[in-house]
Amino acid sequence: MTLKVGLIVGREWSFPPAFIEEVNGRDQGVTAEFVTLGAPRMDEPCDYAVIIDRISHEVPFYRTYLKQAVLQGATVVNNPFMWTADDKFFGAALATNLGIAHPKTVVLPNKEYIPGIVHDESLRNLKYPLDWEAIVEHVGLPCILKDAHGGGWKDVYVCRTLEELIHHYDTSGLLTMIVQEFIHWDHFIRCICLGQEEILPIKYDPRERKYHVEHDHMSDALGRRVVDDSRKLVQALGYDMNSMEWAVKDGVPYAIDFMNPAPDMDVYSLTPHYFEWVVKHMADMAINLAKNPRRQDRALSWDGLFTGRRVAAEVGGAAILGTGTAPETIRGAADPGDAPDAVVDAEVEQGHS
Repeated sequence: MTLKVGLIVGREWSFPPAFIEEVNGRDQGVTAEFVTLGAPRMDEPCDYAVIIDRISHEVPFYRTYLKQAVLQGATVVNNPFMWTADDKFFGAALATNLGIAHPKTVVLPNKEYIPGIVHDESLRNLKYPLDWEAIVEHVGLPCILKDAHGGGWKDVYVCRTLEELIHHYDTSGLLTMIVQEFIHWDHFIRCICLGQEEILPIKYDPRERKYHVEHDHMSDALGRRVVDDSRKLVQALGYDMNSMEWAVKDGVPYAIDFMNPAPDMDVYSLTPHYFEWVVKHMADMAINLAKNPRRQDRALSWDGLFTGRRVAAEVGGAAILGTGTAPETIRGAADPGDAPDAVVDAEVEQGHS
């Protein structure tokens, strides 16, 4: 029986047809096509062994359906339960618990609330006013203010003074914002992470918003650390399709943005060189998942949010991740996102997300 891979996309034009053609051209008993949905019933079987989700963060109906598809036995990339639960503050805490360098991060109460919230009754658990001086002392200046659930360069501000920080917070409305340490980087890397194993680190300039085809941009030690830390994070999150950004300062890679479960895969963004790698490895992953489905009880449980791997605390308090066997060489590092949360401020000479 032929297994089917379904693709849910938005306005993308280059990746979808290339991916479908690649899967269908393999002649491995797996075909790919666009998913077509009407009004699914709660017990309706899913026709697909695998569904690749590229747009449910913008179309809530898709996310609602994809959770039902998991229940019906489909493997969804990415896990819609984890994607629903994820946010940048959780990511900061997770990276820190895994021993990965991350900018200091503070989450702020919302500035505004939906109708029906009575401030002196509904918000009795909140301190007021906020200790802005302590926040700035902790993260330093300049700092980054951004939406904890956002992406695509939206609602990201570089704040050079306390007054700027408070001003932008006061305009944040219903968003939950985080304040983050600004990393003055001297090297910037974006990794494309596929199948929780394949990691392709690419030189990236957020000031130009451009990938550079330059294979020797990292030392062996830096490359190994970036790839190992990327794999550790993506396996903890359980994402099969993600991009991660690393700001390197004094030889230390800081994970500054890794909540990109629908990474940019456009041929003009990636360059034809890296686009070919992405299409090939996405097809490899989709075919493998179609033929070797994961246990659905894992996907439907909290443990499944971490792909069945355990994050265990050592006596000293550091968290470790059981990741299985790591390759001796850096996959993709020397081989021939997504819309990042890079700073839009034109005055910023150093990118940060």
